[in-house]
Amino acid sequence: MTMQTRTLALAGAILLLSACGNGEEAGPGGAAGQMPPPQVGVVVAKKTTVPLTQEMVGRLAPYRSADVRARVPGVLQKRVYDEGSDVSKGDVLFVIDPAPLRAALGQAQASLAQAQANYANAKANADRARQLLPQKFISKSDYDNALASERSSLAAIQAGKAAVDAAQINLGYATVRAPIDGRAGKQQVTEGALVGQGTATLLTTVDQIDPLYVNFSMSVSELSRARGLQSNGEAPQVRVQLPDGTVYDHPGVLDFSGDIVDPDTGSVTLRAQLPNPDKQLLPGTFVSFDITLGQVPNAFLVPQAAVQRDHQGAYVLVVGEDGNVARKDIAAETAKGADWIVTRGLAGGERIIVSGLQKAQPGQPAKAEPYQAPGAGGAPAGAPPAAGAPGDKPAGKPAEQPQAGDAAQKD
Repeated sequence: MTMQTRTLALAGAILLLSACGNGEEAGPGGAAGQMPPPQVGVVVAKKTTVPLTQEMVGRLAPYRSADVRARVPGVLQKRVYDEGSDVSKGDVLFVIDPAPLRAALGQAQASLAQAQANYANAKANADRARQLLPQKFISKSDYDNALASERSSLAAIQAGKAAVDAAQINLGYATVRAPIDGRAGKQQVTEGALVGQGTATLLTTVDQIDPLYVNFSMSVSELSRARGLQSNGEAPQVRVQLPDGTVYDHPGVLDFSGDIVDPDTGSVTLRAQLPNPDKQLLPGTFVSFDITLGQVPNAFLVPQAAVQRDHQGAYVLVVGEDGNVARKDIAAETAKGADWIVTRGLAGGERIIVSGLQKAQPGQPAKAEPYQAPGAGGAPAGAPPAAGAPGDKPAGKPAEQPQAGDAAQKD
């Protein structure tokens, strides 16, 4: 082989190796040495007014509670009502032996009749004295005594009437009636017992349980924040959670806020009024509930998965108009369900990265796709495509990008 032939073969081998090397360096993106931008799932920030709620624990109490007591002494004859039943104001609950009280009424009536008879005699004597005095047939002293006797008899009639009224009232107390509408409790004294002797014996209790009160406490800072959010003057609403996890159908309203701070706990006592038309809730029960403290205007609801924190504070990553990832520092101090309430750092319209955060780097490009929550009918954006359909895209109009804050509209 000649020198010229060897030179030509060596040059051909170098050209072949160079062509093979250039083919390996060219990536699927088209430019040599470059990878395609990562795919991320985003939601669009949307400004809205967010109702701020807080979970609390309280205890139910009756709206009104009345002790039914024996107001006159006597022997309890019978109980008329059924224990634990609903009663109306004026319904008969107990009967105390009325015989002694009826006898006392008769005695008072007899005393009144005697006083009326004495007054008739005294008045006749006084009238006679008035006629005889001008003729000097009686002395001035006898005249004065006749008038005094008339006045005393009239006062005795008034005292007799008062005694009759008192006896009638006591006789009425022998029939013990419900003082309010509500549910009558357990009988405290059995029939045959002597009641009302010296003290007003407790017979039972009637509790009005529609509506009910919810008593709870709140720290001073929380209460101050709640009052600052109540710009429209509406009272905060209360929604009770039942033991099975469902929400009670009838919301309550805060109707009392104490002005004294408990020095031991640093909290203030509050009370809400809760309708209970079906008598489903019972006094004395501890319940958990959500109280709407107020409205947060010009806020954003951002999924918790999108919010990150470091030594500088909370932040999110967004895909800018130029397609590059950027960092946005935000203020996210309160959670609402699966979202954070963001009050500072966003202007609206930002494409916030929710999925694929591990691939996104500030200053680097990223491909934004609408975020789909797991279980929402498709895999989240940023996840690898399903096996057997690489790179497939559904035909038709692309889905609109979800917007942060839409959850507040559903609430």
